[in-house]
Amino acid sequence: MAAPSADAAPAGPTEPGPLRVHDIQGTTRISPQAGKTVAGVPGIVTGVRGYGSKGFWIQDPNPDADPATSEGVFVFTGGNPTVKVGDSVLVSGKVTEYYPNFSGGSQSLTEISSPAVTVLSSGNPLPAPVVVDTRNIPGTYTPQTPAGAATIEGLALNPEKYALDFYESLEGMRVEVKDVRVVQATDKYNELWVAADKQDQKSKRGGVLYESYAEPNVGRLMVQQQAPVAQQPFPAANVGDVLTGTTDGPLDYNQFGGYTLVAGTLGALQDNHLEREVTAPAGERELTVATYNVENLAPGNPDAKFAELAQAVVTNLRSPDIIALEEIQDNNGAKNDGTVDASQTVAKFTAAIKAAGGPAYEWRSIDPENGKDGGEPGGNIRQVFLFNPQRVSFTDIPGGSATTAVDVAGTGAATALTASPGRIDPANEAWANSRKPLAGQFSFRGKKVFVIANHFNSKGGDQGIDSRFQAPERSSEVQRTKQAVVEQAFVAKLLGADKEAKVVSLGDFNDYQFSPALAALTKGGVLRDLVNELPEKEQYSYVYQGNSQVLDHILVSPEVGYAKYDVVHINSEFAKQASDHDPQVVRIKP
Repeated sequence: MAAPSADAAPAGPTEPGPLRVHDIQGTTRISPQAGKTVAGVPGIVTGVRGYGSKGFWIQDPNPDADPATSEGVFVFTGGNPTVKVGDSVLVSGKVTEYYPNFSGGSQSLTEISSPAVTVLSSGNPLPAPVVVDTRNIPGTYTPQTPAGAATIEGLALNPEKYALDFYESLEGMRVEVKDVRVVQATDKYNELWVAADKQDQKSKRGGVLYESYAEPNVGRLMVQQQAPVAQQPFPAANVGDVLTGTTDGPLDYNQFGGYTLVAGTLGALQDNHLEREVTAPAGERELTVATYNVENLAPGNPDAKFAELAQAVVTNLRSPDIIALEEIQDNNGAKNDGTVDASQTVAKFTAAIKAAGGPAYEWRSIDPENGKDGGEPGGNIRQVFLFNPQRVSFTDIPGGSATTAVDVAGTGAATALTASPGRIDPANEAWANSRKPLAGQFSFRGKKVFVIANHFNSKGGDQGIDSRFQAPERSSEVQRTKQAVVEQAFVAKLLGADKEAKVVSLGDFNDYQFSPALAALTKGGVLRDLVNELPEKEQYSYVYQGNSQVLDHILVSPEVGYAKYDVVHINSEFAKQASDHDPQVVRIKP
């Protein structure tokens, strides 16, 4: 008789063992059986995943009486599962705690790995799902890490008090949401976010607003699908649409959003016909200044992206007089060969704008040092000024370079930049591996205007709001605050030379209106953040993990009293988007 193959699946259990799923899950975030082998764990297969982290979920149809102990668990197979939904199974294997993003602070997912599985019967009814809605989601998001502890992992779950504990107590179990509003559009990975709690702060257009560190929205859930289902393709949903009826499946946890409903049944999409906004027209005497993060724009991008971005400039932004662009890549995009010139990128974009019926924009920028400004490796992203020479003139002052610091010359009406365009203190360690602010001097109807285009360092490395560390560490915030201090000092110097100077600072600051960085930037009243002057429900420019939030800003100096500001929502809420940011525009009268 031939010996069994070395990689043959282990023989499945024949009898139920002493432990049930709730014994494995326990009453904290970490299984009391972690690292141990368990035998003959019974359950009904409630979901199968044949992509990514492959495996299946089982749930015990005979729950215990403890609301803190989940009755479901994920069985990690590593290969395509052979079980089917409705199978009654016995599972043996090793209990593990899998951290989707350990270094990023993620919580863990309790799994049974290296499984041996026996199918006892098929076609069994599934355990009834737990309905997740406003009635049972706690209003407080998370417990805090206790003194002397490193994380919240050792805390006993309190699912009636904390939303994160509530979701953890349902990890691996069938859950159900009904008639839920979409709060983040479908992405390229076939994921969307819904609001399971109708009491989360609603934005004007149907999202949920992220308003402070202290009060994260408790009802956000990511929705995926267990497997591509030909007869039920994943819906292409926009913010404000509704998944009507029932969406149900096991509750998972992943690195891209935390708790995730992996749907076996998807509700029907109700299209609420969200429309892209168009800003109000400007008057003849109004100078319009806009900012737009065009998301790694390079000549190799599809022509359609250039056309969409250009159409937005012409139609939705109404061809602003000045545009500060972020994420303009060099001429060969992410190819890392030392190229820093971006003239081809800008030429292709300005040509697309003209083809869309816009003005013949001119442009100014400063090429960065190769590899010194962060972003996609090889891309050498930078800020670029576009301006309409029929409406506004750029004051060229020689001397600006990647490493030369712009300064302030003169006083009163003679105040000027020492270089235009110029970079603010580029050698300062605050700008290490990050974009340096680009300052430019313009003239509109004989009035001098100073514009600063920004792209502060990203939030990469921050711990998520669903982290096992509570409160989560926002490590990237330290550098952005240093950057804000440097720029605030420059603006203060400019206003010290001319207290009536008209300054517009704008761009992707990668931080919130309530953040330490924006507090540092506006210190002493040198700048005011216009997003705070919008109605509360309109204060957002970006959607991340179901939260409508502010990352892009336009700020103005005190003498810019008249400022009509608009976030033009054309991307962040839509499944089809030319960029992940919404542009902004302000109308001023210098």
